[in-house]
Amino acid sequence: MNEYEILLLLDVELGDERQAEIVTRVRELVEKGGGSWDLHDVWGRRKLAYEIDHKGEGSYHLLQFTCDTTTLDEASRVLRIDDGVMRHMATRRIQGSPARPVAVAVPAREDAETASDVDEQEE
Repeated sequence: MNEYEILLLLDVELGDERQAEIVTRVRELVEKGGGSWDLHDVWGRRKLAYEIDHKGEGSYHLLQFTCDTTTLDEASRVLRIDDGVMRHMATRRIQGSPARPVAVAVPAREDAETASDVDEQEE
């Protein structure tokens, strides 16, 4: 069995119940296939870099689980045919990676300028 994660991009027009139903369906497939469910992290509503089906926002969900490849293929097939799923991407987790993803924040332009001012003052 391998560790996988799926990043789901769901339509924001779906209700919370429908979004939970999609995630629950994937969880049931994983557990039915003999796998284990590790994490469901809701990233929330985010602006998209480009429109998908004339929609500028999406609701992101990160799913982490352990299963075999046939179960992953079945989960991807189910997500591909669901109209509420705008995009999904399944990847294999790197062994030894942190249990929860670590977000790296890029400083805003104002912060970068302030940081360079501080460096100049210290010199």
